[in-house]
Amino acid sequence: MAVADTTAPAPARGGPSRGKPARGEPSAVADLAGETGARVWLRTAVGHGVLAALSLACVFPIYWMYATSLRRPEEVYNVSLFPWPLSVGNYTHVWDVIPIGRLILNTFAVAALISLGQLLVGLLAAYAFTAWRFRGQTLLYLAFVGTWLVPFQVTMLPNYTLLYRLGLLNTLAGVIVPNLASALGVLLLRQHMASFPRDLLDAARMDGRSSWSVLWTVVVPNLRAPLAALSIVLFINAWNDYFWPALVLQRADSVVQLGLRGLFVGVEGPDWGGLMAGSGLACLPIFGIYLLLQRHVVGAFVRSGLK
Repeated sequence: MAVADTTAPAPARGGPSRGKPARGEPSAVADLAGETGARVWLRTAVGHGVLAALSLACVFPIYWMYATSLRRPEEVYNVSLFPWPLSVGNYTHVWDVIPIGRLILNTFAVAALISLGQLLVGLLAAYAFTAWRFRGQTLLYLAFVGTWLVPFQVTMLPNYTLLYRLGLLNTLAGVIVPNLASALGVLLLRQHMASFPRDLLDAARMDGRSSWSVLWTVVVPNLRAPLAALSIVLFINAWNDYFWPALVLQRADSVVQLGLRGLFVGVEGPDWGGLMAGSGLACLPIFGIYLLLQRHVVGAFVRSGLK
């Protein structure tokens, strides 16, 4: 009995095979890969172009501020993109007219104390809301965070009246004390602590450590990046605040915002050279703090995105 040969004939050497194009013919897989690669390249190029345009739009006002401050005082209204010749006349004018060093130091102290206070309150409150379970916890947390939604105009008058009765008007303490607590810090730190391994906290307690020790030796060292990111955000918010210091202090020689407004914005119009030079000097502490904490800030945002 003859057995049928079911073995498929082998393709000729060098000839076309099933699903495999001959040498020199375009491959569907290669076409698909090339098309996908072109789309990825195009998407990447468009994304980088949009980011570059947004970056230029964000950086240009800062560049224009320093460019205007470096023009000669009589050429401050020149609209050329590159100032030339460069001059430090506006900076010497600012240095002669107002005590810019003392104003920046006062503003730095106010912003640093406000940010440290909000960071400490936020850390303790977030730890309490995360580490313990108690009756009414959710309601209390929602009420605390809900204070973030209260407009500043609602609390402005009661705070001003309280400062008047305490005798803190026209003092830097009057700017600092009402801003020592912030719902923003509690909200952000609680989200980070909620993802903290609870087994690690239980292990530290079983090790005999107190809650205070667990907070400062276990939790805080592992939250350095979020704390750094939050601290710089709080510092910038406090540094840029204008309305509350203007309401409480009412003196041009107190903080840099009021100094620049009072001495370089007159009834005859603003002194743009002095205003830009003073603003450029006032930005330097922010740049310094950002460069100092940049690694932690970028790490915090990257980890937040990965979560």
